[in-house]
Formats: sequence, C-alpha cells, structure tokens
Amino acid sequence: MTSAEMVVAGMKHIVCFSGGHSSAIAAVEVVRKFGTNNTVLLNHDLCPRTEDADIKRFKKEVSDFLGIPITYANMPGWEVKDQFDVCMEIKAFKTGAQSSALCTNRLKTEPFHKWLTENYPAQLPQIRDDVVLVYGFDANEQRRIKRRVGIMAAMGYRTEYPLTWPERTIYNIEEIGIRRPRTYQIFNHANCTGCLKAGKQHWFVVYCLYPEIWDKAKRAEDAIGYSILKQGFLEEFEEEFAKLKEKALSPTEKIKPQAFWAVARKLIKDDDNLPCECSF
Repeated sequence: MTSAEMVVAGMKHIVCFSGGHSSAIAAVEVVRKFGTNNTVLLNHDLCPRTEDADIKRFKKEVSDFLGIPITYANMPGWEVKDQFDVCMEIKAFKTGAQSSALCTNRLKTEPFHKWLTENYPAQLPQIRDDVVLVYGFDANEQRRIKRRVGIMAAMGYRTEYPLTWPERTIYNIEEIGIRRPRTYQIFNHANCTGCLKAGKQHWFVVYCLYPEIWDKAKRAEDAIGYSILKQGFLEEFEEEFAKLKEKALSPTEKIKPQAFWAVARKLIKDDDNLPCECSF
C-alpha cells in the first residue's frame, strides 16, 4: 500500500511548490486525487533580479488552473535581497558537513520552518497525521526521497511523492495548456539564475547571458573571500569563457557536462594551435 493510499480523510496536502515543472506536476496530481480544499500551494517568492519573470508567470498560471491561491512563506526583504546579498551578509556561501548553500537556508528553509511552526506545529514525539508535505521528486531520485523522508519525519511530518505513484494522470504541464518556464530552454531547473549550487557549465551560461548577475557574483566572491566554484574564482575563468563565447559555444545546460566540456576543450585547443599571423 502506498503512502498516498494511507492518508486520512481531510488530510491537508502542502505542496512544496518551487515554481519548477516537477513540483507543478505534483500539485496537479494531488488536486486531482484529493481536491482543492485539501491542497496548499506553498511557495517562496524570490528576488526578481535572479528569479526569472517567466517563472513567476508559470507559478500564477498553475495556481489559476488549479483554482488555489499561492501561499507564500517568504524571507523578509526578499523583494530586494538576492542570493548574493544574503551570502554577503552572512560572509559565507556554504556551511555544514553537507556543504549546503546558505542562500537556500535563508531564502527557503528558514521561512518554510517558520511557516510550518506557525500553521501546523510539530507534535513530537508523534508524527502529525492531519498534514502531509508533498515534493516533486521522481522515482529516479530515491536518495533525495530517502533523505527528505528522514529529515521531515524527525521534525514530525509525513511526506508524499506523487511523481512516484504507479498511477499517474499527467507527465508534462503542457498537457493542461500551460507553457513551462522559458528558463528550461537553457537551464535544467527553475532555480535562481546564478545558482550557488550549480557547476561551471551553469556559470558559463551566466557569463554569456546575464552579465549583471556575473558581475555581482564576482563582487560577492571578493566580499566573502571564497569562491563559488570548487575549481576557482569566477574571475579566473573569464579569459576561457571569453574565448568560448567568441567561438560561439552554445551557452546551455541542455548538453550533458561531459559532452559540453569536450567540445569546449576542442575549441580552446584549436584556438591555441592557430599559427602566428606574423609567419605569413
């Protein structure tokens, strides 16, 4: 028996609605199974400088389609503070044994826990049986699911994962006439532009397409004295990225990193092998 079949009548389903495609699909599945009266769309609104306007459009259209207003659990000052501002205030990008991004903690985790405490406080040592937290993890993300189950159970809450249900009603949001955020044309997720958890390929995209965010990220590195990427400070990659941009390497995450950087290395090698013009 799945956890979806074990829910009690009237249980409130709180969908952790990130504004991404997977959490939107999870929301649709929950509403179709349990109804609008038993569903909450919980979102953390983020600074418009780094959360694309089309993600905000997407969130509203999903909300309108479901007939459920978005419930916001926002960090104070979210309208003007982006992930870099938050980290510069703390003077760190990451912390803890898991090296988790501090921006996620301040922008999402702390407001989420505060909202839960104010609206559905834990009843430890029991686990609440009148509320379940819904996530958009799919069957290929078993490690994430296992970790989330453990974290939330320790806090006193149940979790559910509609994208793992054996019986599904929807797989793509376009099936209900909603266009997914335009960020998916370039990025793999609907995270902040300039994601502090992303890798070098993401930051090449930022360098090419979002120069203001690139410059602010460099200022944040200078202020904190630590690099966002494990490989080094962003400034150290500007010469390489400039060459790759000049060579018209596509700024995208839609190519797997191994293939993307294989192409990048070839472009750089070919450039380095060009004969000196004075030899002609």
